[in-house]
Amino acid sequence: MRFLTNVLADAGYETLQAADGAQALRVCAAEQVDLVLTDLCMPEKEGFEIMQALRTGNPMVKVIAISGAFRGLLPVAKRLGADAVLPKPIDPDTLLNAVAKALAPS
Repeated sequence: MRFLTNVLADAGYETLQAADGAQALRVCAAEQVDLVLTDLCMPEKEGFEIMQALRTGNPMVKVIAISGAFRGLLPVAKRLGADAVLPKPIDPDTLLNAVAKALAPS
């Protein structure tokens, strides 16, 4: 998580962090969030649960789903509404390109 935060902060993005999926949803409810990066496998709430909650409560929020051990889930995340999917390990340029594309006006 620190790696992602550092890469995004160095590129000028403001970031918020959450220790688990439940906290991520609380942060999203309390703050205006444009984009969520979620690991598909996390404590408390899985990435799929976060995506579903965000799509229900704030469909304008963009979502990038990330997975390492369960890369086979990335196509499923894309079909279920992730704006982008990234396998771990994540290359900084790939991350920044995915974020820029997700946040670009459509």
